[in-house]
Amino acid sequence: MLDAGLSRRGLFAAGAALAASFATAGCGVANGNSSDRILEPPRGSATPARLPLSTVNPDAVAAKYAGQGPKAWGTDIDGILTGFNAAGKQFAITFDACGGPGNNDIDENLLAFLQAQQIPATLFLNKRWIDANPARAGQLAANPLFEIGNHGTAHCPLSVTGRAAYEIKGTANAAAAVDEVWGNHQRITALTGHAPRFFRAGTAHYDDVAVAIVKELGETPVGYSVNADFGATASSNQVQSNMMAAKPGGISLAHMHRPKSGTGAGMLAALPALKANGFQFVHLP
Repeated sequence: MLDAGLSRRGLFAAGAALAASFATAGCGVANGNSSDRILEPPRGSATPARLPLSTVNPDAVAAKYAGQGPKAWGTDIDGILTGFNAAGKQFAITFDACGGPGNNDIDENLLAFLQAQQIPATLFLNKRWIDANPARAGQLAANPLFEIGNHGTAHCPLSVTGRAAYEIKGTANAAAAVDEVWGNHQRITALTGHAPRFFRAGTAHYDDVAVAIVKELGETPVGYSVNADFGATASSNQVQSNMMAAKPGGISLAHMHRPKSGTGAGMLAALPALKANGFQFVHLP
């Protein structure tokens, strides 16, 4: 429980201000996590529009949903964005950076390929990954080719009952679900200067009450239509095959924090082939 007089919003605001001061002070990339090469924004690229800072009261959201019981659970229940109305053969690519022990690395070859090919992507960054890689996160956020999405504070499935997915325990109640979203919402706002538009839960699992909470906090809960790399466990051939099943208006899920996995090689093979088949890669709408 929070101390009397110290709201959840105030606590996270203070944390965000401290995080912003760390980024401004130029804290380095965590040792061994990534190279020092900077990904520069493409020349002549327009600066992405800045969204207003959030005026949401997270304590009020937690109170509103306290004690509500969920009726649905999964990765594609109502309210989760798993596709969009495409103009032609448009497709949205997303990559998660899950953060935490063993998950704070970055696939530089993959990101360099996206930049060289001018392929936009939404990067869902977990707060632990940002805190381990503040300089790199700032560089990615400054590149208009990439949009930064919220991948949670501790990478938990988003639940109001503690329900687990893949043996990862979910958030225990409405207040914990709010904290899982809001802690990184504030961190990304401090990093980028504007509130994130999109949230993907750890494991991409939600219950219906948690979906409503995400929306109340001003973000859109995101899932996927193509699970490209099965949590960065798929071989490069599997990743390529999964991506080649893409349909217009779809959203792919893959991971950018495991450079030794098959994800990068599979994506480097699949994306040019999809492009040759007439696909256009776009940011989430």
